[in-house]
Amino acid sequence: MTQAYRTFLKESDRKAFDPEHRKRLDHNIGVYDRAVARGKAQFSDLDLARKRAANLKHKVINKLDGYLNEFARNFEKRGGKVIWAPGEKDAQKEIMNIVRSSKAKVIVKQKTMVSEELELNELLEKNRKEVFETDLGEYIVQVAGEKPYHILTPAMHKSKEDVANLFAEKFGLPEGSSPEEITAFVREQLRNEFIRADIGITGANFLVADSGAVGLTENEGNGLLSIGYPKIHIVVAGIEKIIPALEDLDLFFPLLSTHATGQYLSAYNNIVFGPRTGNEPDGPEEMYVVLIDNHRTEVLRYKEQRKALSCIRCGACLNACPVYRSVGGYAYGAVYSGPVGSVISPHYKGFKEYNHLSFASSLCGSCTSVCPVMIPLHELLLHNRRDSVMKKYYKYSWKQVISAWKYVMLHRWVLDKT
Repeated sequence: MTQAYRTFLKESDRKAFDPEHRKRLDHNIGVYDRAVARGKAQFSDLDLARKRAANLKHKVINKLDGYLNEFARNFEKRGGKVIWAPGEKDAQKEIMNIVRSSKAKVIVKQKTMVSEELELNELLEKNRKEVFETDLGEYIVQVAGEKPYHILTPAMHKSKEDVANLFAEKFGLPEGSSPEEITAFVREQLRNEFIRADIGITGANFLVADSGAVGLTENEGNGLLSIGYPKIHIVVAGIEKIIPALEDLDLFFPLLSTHATGQYLSAYNNIVFGPRTGNEPDGPEEMYVVLIDNHRTEVLRYKEQRKALSCIRCGACLNACPVYRSVGGYAYGAVYSGPVGSVISPHYKGFKEYNHLSFASSLCGSCTSVCPVMIPLHELLLHNRRDSVMKKYYKYSWKQVISAWKYVMLHRWVLDKT
């Protein structure tokens, strides 16, 4: 049994029997579930939209090298620079080179899960840089010294009372401050940081191959400010974020917003083509896209599991998963939790150490049924389990138990005697 497995069992046991934790997740996810159910009504044929999105992502994943090169060529034509980062260390080195060469001191960040893979905040702080998360949920967990609890909703595990107590302790706000008061305070704090910032770092919801554009969607305006104020804009994105054409955003933006928050469309949808040109009044003077592999090509080696790279990070599978709703996000011990995390995290973090995540599922199929790009997640978990057994990542005692169970099931007379 690996240390990661022991930690998972310990944390799962602790959270699953914490009634307050279960109550918070049930409430917060319930709010999303009701909103998503209403939002889906905007589609006259939701299944058709999902099939179209799934086919497009499937086409891209299976011809990924061609689409990546097309994106890079078109992006660099507009004055941007593409940096290829095979691994975590490569990406960290390249980003720090930009930070050091520009003599940047203050960095603002839009919410991006890829930056969590790179432990970017820790890296920048270690190098004595001021770094600020600008998404409200991310800002809350940064102030608390924690990691995001959910792909979409980083502070899902906290109640409004928890947040009020945190801000009273850290910033001296009155105890019992309302969510509106806390939001106004954070807005005021971050506006100053946007103005001071030397570099803005964002993720990418989509990378558009035919135009070399970066598609960003969000609800707070912090992404737009992270792009508009600093002189340098760095995009950190996994290589799987590619879509073929600009017109495909018509499909993907609404699918993402509906399955994520139940909105017809997010409040801010930005398409960034590169650094500002001479006739533009604002925007970055320099723009970089760091394309990160970090074990994604290892997932591509698997005919079935590669389908998980179609994920658009809406968080719907987490909300639908009875296991996630029981044990929460931290128990997984990985950046990506829930069903999609249980498929990809063993490949990202080491199959021998993290294959247990593929067994942390009821296989009820709820994750598959809600996925906007029709990833058969519960089937991919079974493929991971098969590969785990083929690689002999199991205890000998467990093999004996399964052998005994198989013998009993194949011999009726044993059942008759028990």
